[in-house]
Amino acid sequence: MTNDGHELADEPAAMTFELLKAAVRDGTTVARLGRLALTGCKSVVDTPNYFGLTSRGVVPHVTPDNVSKHLQTNGAYLALEDFIERPQQYSTRSPPIYETPSALGKPLHGFTALPSSFITVLGARRLPAVPAPAGNTNHAVSIFTSTGFQVLPTKDYRNAVQVLKPDIAIPPADLTHGPTTPTSKRAVKMAERTDDWIKEWFVDDDTTPTASTFAPVLPIPYSMQWEYLERLSEDLTTDNRRLAGLALYDADIIPDLNHHLPNLLPLPRLSLAAPPTPHHILRQISLGVDLFALPFINATDLSPFVQNCTCYACTRHHRAFVHHLLSAHEMLGWTLLQLHNHAVVAAFFAGIRQTLAVSDDAFEAARAQFHAVYEPELPAGTGERPRARGYHFKSGAGEGKRNKPGWGKLGEEEEAAAVAGKAKGDGAAVDGVDGVDGKLQDLSLSGEEVKIEFLISGTVTGETIGVTEAAVEKDR
Repeated sequence: MTNDGHELADEPAAMTFELLKAAVRDGTTVARLGRLALTGCKSVVDTPNYFGLTSRGVVPHVTPDNVSKHLQTNGAYLALEDFIERPQQYSTRSPPIYETPSALGKPLHGFTALPSSFITVLGARRLPAVPAPAGNTNHAVSIFTSTGFQVLPTKDYRNAVQVLKPDIAIPPADLTHGPTTPTSKRAVKMAERTDDWIKEWFVDDDTTPTASTFAPVLPIPYSMQWEYLERLSEDLTTDNRRLAGLALYDADIIPDLNHHLPNLLPLPRLSLAAPPTPHHILRQISLGVDLFALPFINATDLSPFVQNCTCYACTRHHRAFVHHLLSAHEMLGWTLLQLHNHAVVAAFFAGIRQTLAVSDDAFEAARAQFHAVYEPELPAGTGERPRARGYHFKSGAGEGKRNKPGWGKLGEEEEAAAVAGKAKGDGAAVDGVDGVDGKLQDLSLSGEEVKIEFLISGTVTGETIGVTEAAVEKDR
């Protein structure tokens, strides 16, 4: 027995999902209320609800102790590629996550220091995943580790799930992760490979994963993956309920699942297609999604906190203090914003469940009112985001760097602009340079005099107009 009253176990807790109420529209089940429970650790999640996304096993900006104290979510999605590295030549080193002891019998919980009551969902790749240049093979998926791209054999991923013992595991899926829609030929290949990997996943032997399995549903039309989905419906839902749920990469396929595969209706549905706005969340719920994997990475809006909010950030601190923390680039500022954001989204889902408990008509009316009040797209961030880490983001072909340089050559921008002006030969003034004559312009910044650097005969020089120390430091 652990300190928080949970039993020790060598195997993950059994999962059950109960549909409490399901709305029916035009003979099809749509928005629904449910309850997902892990009996071993007594974790209960009322649905619709959400799990947070992690980066290298950590909920962004929130330490594990604050996860258990202040977050109002019940689980998190983790990616195996966050914990392994590209194998080096002649190296026999095993990733530390496989060697970490765990008194709870849950190595994934032990390595990430997540609470024992926190539901862990393990997938091979992050959400969203960085597209791999080489793509997948018939027996491996391409992943992006902290040391670069590599291939992860599907058997190795299957063994990792058995060793790490997450509460929910998502088998590998053959996905492109690109911005373009796959061709018909590629879509058929995606379905065939995923079907083969699912058959391999459920082979009965000593390495069969004991975690609750949520089978992936591909983001391609139903007509191109119907054979794979038929296998899920006929072979894997009647054999002691080996299939525990569905992991959807596109919620628009739900109406086809309801119509053609009624055996899959009782299973919980986890959406892995990150909705960009609350409007998309409401739409997916109206289709029948039960759980979401939502990102909380960069909070940039400094608008007032919600009045009467009971989260830790609102009850213990005020806006001026958080504004100071962000201006000083203190990590605590992002932590407080993250705690508040999770509280807001948890309250949002609680309101959805409360409305669904009344009736489907009440939910649709509230959804229409939400659309009338709130803008369909989130406004662009106005604040400065934290620096993107190389293991989490990667610039694509032709894409500029995500992080601005922290420093550079003194006068580099002015020099480049002056060179461009000289090349034109039109005598136009560029950043304080009057053509190629080097005549200074009377420039100012918010009423303050500034330092100007310009190009004369290929040499960078500097002159100032009434320079003061404060003005120079401000310009720097």
